Amino acid sequence: MSVTAIDPAPLVVQGRGGGLREVGRRRYLLTLLVRKELRVRYRASVLGLGWSYVKPAAQFGVYFVGLGMVLRQNAIGDYAVYLFGGLVVVTAFSEAVGNATRSVVTNADLVRKIFLPRELFPVASLCVSAVHLGPQLLVLLTGALVAGWRPDPVGLLALVVGLLLTGLLALGLGLLLGAVNVLFRDVENLVDLVLMVLVWTSPVLYPWQRVADLLGHGSVWFAAYQANPLTVAVELVHRGTWSHASPANAAAGPDGLVARTVVAIAIASLLLLVGQAVFRRLSGRFAQEL
Repeated sequence: MSVTAIDPAPLVVQGRGGGLREVGRRRYLLTLLVRKELRVRYRASVLGLGWSYVKPAAQFGVYFVGLGMVLRQNAIGDYAVYLFGGLVVVTAFSEAVGNATRSVVTNADLVRKIFLPRELFPVASLCVSAVHLGPQLLVLLTGALVAGWRPDPVGLLALVVGLLLTGLLALGLGLLLGAVNVLFRDVENLVDLVLMVLVWTSPVLYPWQRVADLLGHGSVWFAAYQANPLTVAVELVHRGTWSHASPANAAAGPDGLVARTVVAIAIASLLLLVGQAVFRRLSGRFAQEL
């Protein structure tokens, strides 16, 4: 009687999932995580999701009074729309990256007890920031309409691409930093420091011409400033809202935005691939490190 040999199953690293594709197959789990994050954040809160309006409004008020009225930055046409358009991008990006960096550590109990795609946690953080983005975007569009903005197809496309670029960049960085933060908890503190000054690294509070005058239009440093994907995302949102509020605003827009958008999307996509690769490589160690 012959015995048929059975090939042993290949060894796999426990805890390493199928990446972002697996997240797409577990949309129900993603929905549950997003709801959990929102419930925890607004537990025993009177305003609840209303804080999505209050916090950006307070930040906008501080910058508008301090920079627009005291330091006279409101020489920029329709400065309120210009300022809030940039703040929408930076606020959404900062929230997504900051929460994604802490997402795996915050959900340590789930990581240790059950197996599920670990990428769900950074993606859930991105979805929560998207929920908060909705009210801010509504306020921005309303303010732009009051200022004289009328939607045009190119502008609406620029607005959508700017927001998608922000999400793509935040997800790539969130995966990378969220994985490394499990091993080195200093990362989340470093991220907080960087995010604190992030609003100054893009044309949110000031016109891009100030940077060009300071660094020189043809300098390498100014080219690096313009190549920053977050700067491109801010300029795309400005193109989608602020630029068409008046002809003077349109004339003040930066040159070469289409080409820089293509480069920015390529950079953000590469960062997403790197973040996913690092996350998958380290995800097998999450349970033991936590």
